[in-house]
Amino acid sequence: MSHTVYVLEDRYDRIYIGQTKNLASRLKDHKLGRTKSLRNRGPFHIIYTETLESRIKAVQRERALKSGQGRTWLRSNIKRTGL
Repeated sequence: MSHTVYVLEDRYDRIYIGQTKNLASRLKDHKLGRTKSLRNRGPFHIIYTETLESRIKAVQRERALKSGQGRTWLRSNIKRTGL
């Protein structure tokens, strides 16, 4: 079953990286304040998504993006390309 790694950006240009099996449902949870991590940080918008074939691969990719190099890659590539 596929999983999606996603990156959100809030109004202060801070990013949040997560992974989920159901992106629409997870985004709704974030928007409604059902997750502690983004409560009171909205509004936010999606700046990156990537679909992977398994939860294991999604967790690995999430960890890679959360690393210093991963965050640097996100900031330089996503902002530059305007995705």
